[in-house]
Amino acid sequence: MGGYNVAVVGATGVVGGKMIETLEKRNFPVAQIRMLASSRSVGRKLQYKGEDIAVEELKEDSFGGVEIALFSAGGARSKQFAPIAAKAGCVVVDNSSAFRMDPEVPLVVPEVNADNIAEHKGIIANPNCSTIQLVVVLKPLHDAARIKRVVVSTYQAVAGAGLKAIEELRKETECALAGNTYDRSVFPHQIAFNCLPQIPQSDAFLDTGYTVEETKMIAETNKIMGDDSIRVTATTVRVPVFVSHSESVNVETEKKLSADEARDILSRAPGVEVVDDPARQLYPLATVAAGRDEAFVGRIREDPSIDNGLDMWIVSDNLLKGAALNAVQIAEKVVAAK
Repeated sequence: MGGYNVAVVGATGVVGGKMIETLEKRNFPVAQIRMLASSRSVGRKLQYKGEDIAVEELKEDSFGGVEIALFSAGGARSKQFAPIAAKAGCVVVDNSSAFRMDPEVPLVVPEVNADNIAEHKGIIANPNCSTIQLVVVLKPLHDAARIKRVVVSTYQAVAGAGLKAIEELRKETECALAGNTYDRSVFPHQIAFNCLPQIPQSDAFLDTGYTVEETKMIAETNKIMGDDSIRVTATTVRVPVFVSHSESVNVETEKKLSADEARDILSRAPGVEVVDDPARQLYPLATVAAGRDEAFVGRIREDPSIDNGLDMWIVSDNLLKGAALNAVQIAEKVVAAK
């Protein structure tokens, strides 16, 4: 049987599950697949192409014969096990923040900087979900007019915080509608019918006043775009939406771009779909983006407060392009280069 031996680390998590679905949907050349997770999930059955695959415990000897490993098990496990997997000859695509800013590790969005994959030394980092959808749209505009500054405010779905967060929003919403209180465990404040300008949920604020998430977006955007001169500022907000992150983005460019020129450029950009007809109430929506692969962009308009400014609205499924799909696309590039 042809193909590659693949492991999904964190297979029972929300992103791990999407990785498995995406491998199957895109017909990735899998010879054998291993589902790895913590000891409490051992024996649980997950399906791949109609076959039940038993979950195995993630251990140091889990990577013998594995050629590609997709990690989505958190930063601590990635720091522990990704180097072990790489030493065993496996190419690791890691979805955590553990290696993103390591100068020895490529941070990749295939539509933006696929060439960087060739620089890997066994580990390739998958960027933050909110960064991925941003740079897919920024890159073609940067190529055309050189971006000087980006101001981004995010409206991030609870799925970015995992399965427990999804369940907390569901249950808390039910309780709020019934007039009951809910004993939350994921978010520091009520998420139902509320917006929380704090991501992640705990230990989020740095001495700068920015959150960890905001700082990640800033640093990752510069690294992926390959241009530290781009000035980026971000405000990241958790909203009561199950899936798909939305972003309000303002960019300032060196060269003037009209809204029509920006639409034309983005309509031809890989991984981007322009939905921009406000007169017909057509613009990107979280409900429409859920389950879709593209980064949707609309509400494109010129910013009259600066000479070369554009405003836009970007929406994408944070579990797909923001995580699982981007990881699988990286793995596809790795395979294509062999």
